[in-house]
Amino acid sequence: MGPPKSKKRKPSFRRLLKTSNVKLENKQKNRQFKQQNTEKKHRKEQKKLRQAIKDASLRTPQPLERYKKRPEEEEDEEFVESLPVDMMDEDDLEQIREMAKKASFLTRDLSSCGPVHAKKRKSEQQPENYEKMPRKMNVMEEKEVIHLLPLKNKTGLIPQSMEKPVVPKKEEEEEEMDDQTGLEQFENEEETETGPALTPQEQEKLRAQKLSDRKLRIAGLGSAILSDPTNSIKKLKELRTMLLETDPYVAVTVRKLVMVSLMEVFKDIVPSYRIRPLTEAEKTTKVKKETQQLREFEEGLVSQYKFFLENLEQTVKDWQQRKRKRSDAVSLQSYKGLAEVAIRCICELLVAMAHFNFHNNIIVMVVPLMNSPTRKVSDMCCEAVRQLLKQDKVGQASLGAVKVISGLVKSRNYEVRPEMLRSLLSLRIKEVDLKKDTEDTAPKKKFMKYKEKQKHLSRMQRKWKKAEEKLDKELLETEASESKEKKIKLHTETLNIVFLIYFRILKKAQKSILLPSVLEGLAKFAHLINLEFFDDLLNVLQNLIQVGDLTYRESLHCIQTSFNILSGQGDVLNIDPLKFYTSLYKTLLKLHAGASNDDIRIVLDCLDVMLTRRRKQVTLQRAQAFVKRLSTLSLHTLPNAAVGILASSRSIIHTFPKCDVLLDNEAQGSGVFLPELDEPEYCNPQSTALWELHTLKRHYHPVVRRFASHVALGAPSEGSGALQVQLSRRSPAELFDDYSVKDMTFNPPVDSPSSKKKEHFTIGAALLDSQLKLQVDLALSAETDPSCLDFSSALSQTCT
Repeated sequence: MGPPKSKKRKPSFRRLLKTSNVKLENKQKNRQFKQQNTEKKHRKEQKKLRQAIKDASLRTPQPLERYKKRPEEEEDEEFVESLPVDMMDEDDLEQIREMAKKASFLTRDLSSCGPVHAKKRKSEQQPENYEKMPRKMNVMEEKEVIHLLPLKNKTGLIPQSMEKPVVPKKEEEEEEMDDQTGLEQFENEEETETGPALTPQEQEKLRAQKLSDRKLRIAGLGSAILSDPTNSIKKLKELRTMLLETDPYVAVTVRKLVMVSLMEVFKDIVPSYRIRPLTEAEKTTKVKKETQQLREFEEGLVSQYKFFLENLEQTVKDWQQRKRKRSDAVSLQSYKGLAEVAIRCICELLVAMAHFNFHNNIIVMVVPLMNSPTRKVSDMCCEAVRQLLKQDKVGQASLGAVKVISGLVKSRNYEVRPEMLRSLLSLRIKEVDLKKDTEDTAPKKKFMKYKEKQKHLSRMQRKWKKAEEKLDKELLETEASESKEKKIKLHTETLNIVFLIYFRILKKAQKSILLPSVLEGLAKFAHLINLEFFDDLLNVLQNLIQVGDLTYRESLHCIQTSFNILSGQGDVLNIDPLKFYTSLYKTLLKLHAGASNDDIRIVLDCLDVMLTRRRKQVTLQRAQAFVKRLSTLSLHTLPNAAVGILASSRSIIHTFPKCDVLLDNEAQGSGVFLPELDEPEYCNPQSTALWELHTLKRHYHPVVRRFASHVALGAPSEGSGALQVQLSRRSPAELFDDYSVKDMTFNPPVDSPSSKKKEHFTIGAALLDSQLKLQVDLALSAETDPSCLDFSSALSQTCT
């Protein structure tokens, strides 16, 4: 029998491999740890050595004996006393004294380590200047080596290399000298390139010549680029580099001209689509020559457009920071003009290039400038944003602008110009999805599943269905216009951000100057607010009106917002808006009746929403009170406002036929009309009449006269008293805009007064009765007798 088998199991190959890998890792870690320890020890030893050298250099040698310096006489006396005088002759003593004076080493301080007469020599011989200059060691310059392709022979590869050729430094030195001279000229602003010898006339002539040359060059480059944009990227770059004009004579004018020229060139040559960067796979694939040329053109165009925008942004930043660069030839006074031209170019690109690259970057540049303290810059940027919002049909650019405005308003703690929020009124949003979230506004088209096809369709039907679905998918992908679902999704997201801005201001900054703009915006978009916010928003608006801090215009916006909410989805809410009716009735007589009567337009919109559309919730007394107060208001307003008010009264009479009692002179109820009472329900309007219509029949404007006569007859729809079709079919707000007098002209023209009428009245015989005239003359010619003026005596005689 063989030896007994071991009970230990032999490790498998995988286990051995795993163990060996672990050992190798441990060995590598130990090696690294030892190396770190040795490096640490070496650093400690080097540190100690450096410290020892430092201590040795600082340590000063101490002398063995110290002698105090004494005068020569004291030294001689002590020296003589220390000698054995009794054993020496007088001649020897005199000789020793003389030797002591000459032997300076006997009296010298041994602690000093310098030469004996060092001070004397140092004072006599001064070192030269060149000896004081520090000396430099000659360092050999390291030559750069260029590695070449290796050679291969039987032995193997032979590496090859060569020294990099040295470029002469003359050109570099010349450039440095040019830069230095340019800086010196810039620092000395009084000196020009031509020198002080030129007269002002010669300088002006030189400037005109240079400016003419630059204009011809700009025009030539622009026309060349527009004639062949695909092959003119280099010329576009050359035109862009002219933005860095350094000639102080024409720098400002040339930069302005180049900015405007580049803006117009980009507006003409930019394609109608966004250029995306190529992927790595697209770069490596081979394409046709025309395709490659188009790619190079697009890449160069995007690059030059980006550099142009950066130059414009840097110009605006230099103006805002008031920092002048040393290498710049533009004075600080010219920064404002340059910045205004740059901002105008940016605003033009914002409106015209909404479809192209870097549009979001332009929005980020323009929106902060809307709050600029310079009124001209602020108005320019606000107008550009309004145009962008008006012409944006898709909603992508509007969403980007609203996002930046929201962030800016929040970061500035609501201290921005009201024009910034007023520009949001230009949003073209008429419908949003109020029921679904913004992510679910674009439902995908549902296709039949495979099992459903197997159950319900035959083989041929499945084949046709498959082809039809494939065609539908391709049509959706190649559709040029944006889908309605995508547009609604963008509009919903935009409006959510707008309401977020408004609600933040209503909650945190009710006394801000932004409140009128917020109320105006809520009045416009109130019908698009979600139903969940109605209750809280109405409470806030009601509290604002009751506090009394608002102007009458802000109160009108609050009323308009409330009734826009209640006329749409708010019909389901059980809210009594009586206080808003009372507030409008009270505000009517406070309106401005002069040239700025734009508030009448808001009143007309409020009357339409409050009385005409909510006819079932309005009492007859309330309607009659509003008709009476509107008639009073029409007496002292401009013609367009009077026409609008009379048209609104006409629509109320049509809505509430029993208001015709106001056209009768006889009283139709108990009580007395109280015009000063601010409660329309309790002012007894049925006890008065619309006597103002008879005054308006003699108005100087023909349309006002026609409307007054029409309403006085009961606003008939047919007959001789009916209105013309072009007047009867137009709303009060449209009539208010049609007959506006903003241009100081009447529409239609007002007839001039008749020539038969006298311009002024004279008191004469024609105006008085003949017998009355005799009595007046007698009274005036009679002498003033006190008895004649005693009226009480005549009265007492008649009584007796």
